[in-house]
Amino acid sequence: MAQVMEYAMQVRDRMKDFRETRLANVRPLNEFIDYHRISRPKDTNEAVQRVTYNTRHFSGNYAVVIGLLAVYGLIMAPLLIVAVGVLVGGFTAINRFGLFVVGIVLLWFANPFSFVFWLVGSSAILILGHAAFIEPPVSSEYAGVETV
Repeated sequence: MAQVMEYAMQVRDRMKDFRETRLANVRPLNEFIDYHRISRPKDTNEAVQRVTYNTRHFSGNYAVVIGLLAVYGLIMAPLLIVAVGVLVGGFTAINRFGLFVVGIVLLWFANPFSFVFWLVGSSAILILGHAAFIEPPVSSEYAGVETV
């Protein structure tokens, strides 16, 4: 029981650290979805510059988008949740190898690889599409210029 409490405290500390580092730079929604700044890039060079700037600028927002897509994907694949629950519960909580084998078979039928590929593909399309079509603010062009 003490190991479970220690593990729960470690998970809580990691979530707190993630919230402080990654989610601290989440931009406001009206800045993230600013339809006045949407425009088609002139060429691929400008698109690459926009993607480079926007992925750094909106990294917290993109982490939230990936998290929401993962939750949506898990809701749409309940067998995957059951398989992972049986797998983790059978191996760590009960320490039964037979339940672990049943979990592996369930995981095979749940097809987690398609979920991972769907998550990577859909998040890449959404994030790269958003980053390429949102213009960086004018202040970003002068970010490297020092004032005297």
